[in-house]
Amino acid sequence: MFRPAPRLVAVLGPTNTGKTHLAIERMLGHRSGMIGFPLRLLARENYDRIVKLRGARSVALITGEEKILPPNPAYFVCTVESMPLDRAVDFLAVDEIQLCADPERGHVFTARLLHARGVHETMFLGADTIKPLMRRLVPEIEYVSRPRFSTLSYTGSRKVTRLPPRSAVVAFAISDVFSLAELIRRQRGGTAIVLGALSPRARNAQVGMFQAGEVDYLVATDAIGMGLNMDLDHVAFARTGKFDGRGPRRLTAAEMAQIAGRAGRHMSDGTFGTTAEQGPLDPEIVEAIEAHRFDPLTRLNWRNTRLRFESIAALLKSLDERPSVPGLHRFPVSCRPARPMTTAHCKCSRAIRRSLSSLPIPVPSGCSGKCVKSPISGKLCTRAILGCSLTASAILPGPTSGCRSPGLPGRCQISTASMVTSTP
Repeated sequence: MFRPAPRLVAVLGPTNTGKTHLAIERMLGHRSGMIGFPLRLLARENYDRIVKLRGARSVALITGEEKILPPNPAYFVCTVESMPLDRAVDFLAVDEIQLCADPERGHVFTARLLHARGVHETMFLGADTIKPLMRRLVPEIEYVSRPRFSTLSYTGSRKVTRLPPRSAVVAFAISDVFSLAELIRRQRGGTAIVLGALSPRARNAQVGMFQAGEVDYLVATDAIGMGLNMDLDHVAFARTGKFDGRGPRRLTAAEMAQIAGRAGRHMSDGTFGTTAEQGPLDPEIVEAIEAHRFDPLTRLNWRNTRLRFESIAALLKSLDERPSVPGLHRFPVSCRPARPMTTAHCKCSRAIRRSLSSLPIPVPSGCSGKCVKSPISGKLCTRAILGCSLTASAILPGPTSGCRSPGLPGRCQISTASMVTSTP
């Protein structure tokens, strides 16, 4: 019997164009499907939405924090890193595909773009900025452009206490988020808070409180920028710069547009601006955001997904492999701390040595675990396995008991989880 070729489509456009709604509608038109979102909160929001349509027995949720797996689910709602790609589904979608260029997570999104496919239909959702590179990397893809449903206008800067109801104030440091929330609470009567450090239950409760109209103000990090659908009329930037894990930097116009675009849902127009303390935005940035015109991406982060575990040397060699296609940039895997580290034995050393015996690769004799204290965060984290050329977090099969935060300044760790989820 003749079987039509699987459909491969990219739905690109600015915020508030109905891309996610379209993808869910298409997925539910198939017998099975899987969709990956960039945020746990966004995955949870859409999981709840699909459960209302198809029932809890038909839908699974898989994120780094939550796992709800009924016996035989037809649909999987996941974070992009948690997508179970070993399971064949009729429809597969990835949201915010422009995150292929992200310096931290981009290689996972790029692996999904190049390798993740549904049996009958595959859909990538995101911004137009990725289109030139996508044409080169996936020449057979079909493009669908969607215009924004409503307009987005700049209203300048104003004091936090004079922002209109149904406003979100965006900051990037947790201390700023809570201080702004306290100021609004004292002056305007109440506010909700959304940031990644909250537990799933707390985040869901805060979002629900704002959506129900119990409070008229929201203070959040840039977590609200990745497709989180809320009834916002105005977005105010309390800061236009953030620490991105390597150092402080200013937000790009495209990043600001992603956040500002949360204002004005569906056919309702939205506005954006800044707080008085931050000051007005540059006219060039305002024009770019209002017109949705941004520079295209010039490269995507990539890492080899065919990792070899027969030896440490083979694993290192496979990790060090460079892309053969222009436009892809190899994800860095070497350990180069940004600042000198003070080495100290910690209570997780014994757990590290125990874990070494269960590794899928042979470990040279004499390897032992050590931890360090970060001079920046003060957190204990696995640093190295003595006598080995890999970081402990690179080859341990899971988080080590007693170690808090696997991250280090300079981004020197390679997580096993990202290795596994990057494999097609």
